[in-house]
Amino acid sequence: MKHSQIYNIIGIGIGPFNLGLAALLHPVADISAVFFDQADGFDWHPGLMLHSATLQTPFMGTDLVTMADPTSKFSFLNFLKQTDRLYPFFIRESFYMLRKEYNLYCQWVIAQLASCRFSQKVSRLAYNDGLYEVTVQHTKTGDVTTWYAEKLVLGTGTQPYTPSFVNREQLPGVIHTSAYLPNKADILEKGTLTIIGSGQSAAEIFYDLLPETKHGLQLNWFTRADRFFPMEYSKLTLELTSPEYVDYFYEMPPERRRKVLSAQNTLFKGINYDLINEIFDTMYEMSVGGKKLNVQLNTNSELTDITLAGGLHAYTLHFNHVQQQRRFTLDTNSVVLATGYKYNEPAVISGIEERIRRTSDNLMDVHRNYTIDIHNNEVFVQNAELHTHGFVTPDLGMGAYRNSHIINAVAGREVYKIEERIAYQDFGVVDVKETATDLAIL
Repeated sequence: MKHSQIYNIIGIGIGPFNLGLAALLHPVADISAVFFDQADGFDWHPGLMLHSATLQTPFMGTDLVTMADPTSKFSFLNFLKQTDRLYPFFIRESFYMLRKEYNLYCQWVIAQLASCRFSQKVSRLAYNDGLYEVTVQHTKTGDVTTWYAEKLVLGTGTQPYTPSFVNREQLPGVIHTSAYLPNKADILEKGTLTIIGSGQSAAEIFYDLLPETKHGLQLNWFTRADRFFPMEYSKLTLELTSPEYVDYFYEMPPERRRKVLSAQNTLFKGINYDLINEIFDTMYEMSVGGKKLNVQLNTNSELTDITLAGGLHAYTLHFNHVQQQRRFTLDTNSVVLATGYKYNEPAVISGIEERIRRTSDNLMDVHRNYTIDIHNNEVFVQNAELHTHGFVTPDLGMGAYRNSHIINAVAGREVYKIEERIAYQDFGVVDVKETATDLAIL
């Protein structure tokens, strides 16, 4: 079946970023859009929907629309008002929304957007006669439809990353953090767990399981980093999540970008400061009276392999101590890999490969306006530009900013006001005059 309507935008994937785009497009009458996702519905990180876990960005930023349009009916505050929770949220006095409430908020927005279609897998892309042809298969009925658009927005998101030496089919007790909650009961039954990694997800799982060590669980936490470090969240540091820092980073040569990005882990891969303190305080309380904890924490420990073990344990973990350059092993029954997420290009992009710009190392060459096509105005990406736009790429707080760029580019006018400068500081050399005398003094 072919649809005769030609859309201005077809979005592929409905995660928070494309959902925010759909919400911001809703009142824009002269831009038609439809979004497809192969999932049966929106469910944000269900494997980590821990009871009291919060987002790490204040609600105004994680909100899908507010930083672009504070008056939008799709704001988080309006969600609270419509669900009779605005006053309790106010009394709670916290800028950080619960992760489970963020999920409900997104689902509330989706329920009002006819443009979002689930159980619809994009199986093929092509470019014909000046239009993008999108073939979609319904995952339940098998029905195939064809849609047409002038522009595409790729919002397929990131996927759980595991090291190349981990074959999870042969190691069924080795899971990624994204699968934690469905496997929690099995972990407790097996009795020994080792968490690998030192980011927020690792810390949340460690904290969630810490009380279980009173009942016999042996809980190990190993990281390659030299410490369990907090995410840096001071106010002048937060100015790096700004349009002008994106400009500054984007203008760097590719090799310089890689070096800068590799040194910025504390800006986007650390642990919430309060959570680190809660973990320490809990272990302190549990150890009162000289009680031995069933806990082991190790830093500087790089996991190099996982093999099957004999005897009482299922797996042997092979480590290299980064600073001492000594190898050692640890036996365990379960493993949780807190190894993060990585962007993988959707396979369907091969159908329009001739229209995609590439860097010398074959990455998508993302233009400053978030396009990857040869004309810089047709194929936009969401959360695929870490290598070109910097560490703010996966930050929910920059989603509305990026979507404003996309909408304004498609409309050919300013639909949403875009801030050009929000920081008090300068990131590069400002206009100055250097004289021979100045240089001599230096």
